[in-house]
Amino acid sequence: MRTFPTLAAWLAHLETAHPVGIDMGLARVRRVQEALDLTLDCPVITVAGTNGKGSTCTLLESILLAGGYKVGCHTSPHLLTFNERARVNGESASDAALLPHFEAVERARAGLREPVSLTYFEFTLLAILRLFATSGLDVAILEVGLGGRLDATNIVDADVAVITSIDIDHTQYLGHTREEIGLEKAGIFRAGRPAIVGDPLPPESVIRYAQSLGADLWLVGRDFRYETIEGDRQQWSYLGRSANRRALAFPALRGANQLLNTTAALAALEALRARLPVTAQDVRNGLATVDLPGRFQVLAGRPTTILDVAHNPHAAAVLAQNLGSMGYFPFTHAVFGAMEDKDIERIVATLKDDIDHWYVTDLPTPRAASAARLGAVARDALGAAALATPDHSVSEFAAPELAYKAALERVTESDRIVVFGSFVTVAGVMSYRRLQQH
Repeated sequence: MRTFPTLAAWLAHLETAHPVGIDMGLARVRRVQEALDLTLDCPVITVAGTNGKGSTCTLLESILLAGGYKVGCHTSPHLLTFNERARVNGESASDAALLPHFEAVERARAGLREPVSLTYFEFTLLAILRLFATSGLDVAILEVGLGGRLDATNIVDADVAVITSIDIDHTQYLGHTREEIGLEKAGIFRAGRPAIVGDPLPPESVIRYAQSLGADLWLVGRDFRYETIEGDRQQWSYLGRSANRRALAFPALRGANQLLNTTAALAALEALRARLPVTAQDVRNGLATVDLPGRFQVLAGRPTTILDVAHNPHAAAVLAQNLGSMGYFPFTHAVFGAMEDKDIERIVATLKDDIDHWYVTDLPTPRAASAARLGAVARDALGAAALATPDHSVSEFAAPELAYKAALERVTESDRIVVFGSFVTVAGVMSYRRLQQH
């Protein structure tokens, strides 16, 4: 069997070990799971959705940690280090903690009568699940990578399944309509178990599938909801099937959709309350301390800088709404990089009225759209008349940090900078800022 001395070496190997980066299906990963005899002996919450998955997972984790539970939380992708994907008790797992599980997965994979090849996501997920299985957890939270039905996380039967939102993304794998995509995401539901749907307008395919399966379907607006008092930005209430939580502070995560994400998280906890009870104070403490970089993250200092991993039209619309609620800024400068398979035209069209100066960038991955392509889309959206004035511009750069440096050179203290798009875009700027601070 092949082995490597460091986590970095393992990850470099896995980048190219499988013929394609995304290979939907559970047969290969299940064979290795069975060889590992891998099961989780604790309640599992699985979270799918087009947007809001990471926020919902982190909200659940924060509340459950506040309740004194030992929590494992798997999220993806990561921003700065792979270890972010595997948190135990709120802390990222160390390289040393992860290495034995990478070796165990490789031993099981290579030891099969007919060895299978695993993608980077499949292999690392199995290693993280094995870490969780040996950590004495009270609860595990799993963020789905892509879709649901054929995603590797679906080898684990969720005690509670959550769908945060359903929109058009990853069409080459999931389908071209919300009905098709919704059905793929609903694949994480299980018969007789709670299925929480936080999308206010779920596709009929999700409802029909839940009913045909015999899942316990919870719909936002029907089984649970949130209430605010107009003009009151201090508190809100969760109203569930049999549990209400009133006079809650707004979550520490900023942005228009975070109340919806928090409501779905509280519904999941209500569904699990017999096994994982949490108090009103646990909820308050969890909402007050929750932290997730890159989700409408407003950095301290001037000029105002926002980091947001909005990388599809649905997320771009939420970002536009959040930018619009921030008050007046003379000019908005945006650093933008995205993957080639995204609906770049719709993302740019959604945000063109909120952004004056575009700094589009190449990204260090073959999946990325080129800065030239992004620039052409932005110029087409803005139009020749706007670009003829000094109030609008589009510039192209070879890397996110170069685009960000150019924005810093042009921006005034009363302007703002928005860094958005792919996780790789936001990570590039975060890494640059970290280096400058040290």
